Amino acid sequence: MQITVSGHQVEITEPLREYISEKIGRLQKHSDDVISIKVVLHVQKNLHKAEATIHAPGTTLHANAEGPDMYAAIDALAAKLDRQMLRHRGKAANHHRGEASLKKLETS
Repeated sequence: MQITVSGHQVEITEPLREYISEKIGRLQKHSDDVISIKVVLHVQKNLHKAEATIHAPGTTLHANAEGPDMYAAIDALAAKLDRQMLRHRGKAANHHRGEASLKKLETS
C-alpha cells in the first residue's frame, strides 16, 4: 500500500507524516488489496482540513474532515475512512453461501 501525503498551504513535517501513516495504515486491517491512498492537508484561516482518496480494485473511496488542529482533522478522517471501508467490505461479501447446498438437497 502506497500512502502519498501532500499539503496545500501547509508544510508536511516528519512527525505529521508518521502520524498519518500510523492512522491511515490501520485501514489495511479491513482490506489487503488497497492499491494507494492519497492524503491532502489544507489550512484555511483557523480551520484545518484533511481529505483522502483510497484506490482499491473495483472501488474508489473519498472522505473529507475538519478540525481545530491538524491532528484532530486526521483522526476524524481516519474514522470516516474506517466506516467507509467496513461498509464497502460488507457490500462486497458473498451473500449466496447457502444457495449451493440447497440445490444439492433438492436433487437428492
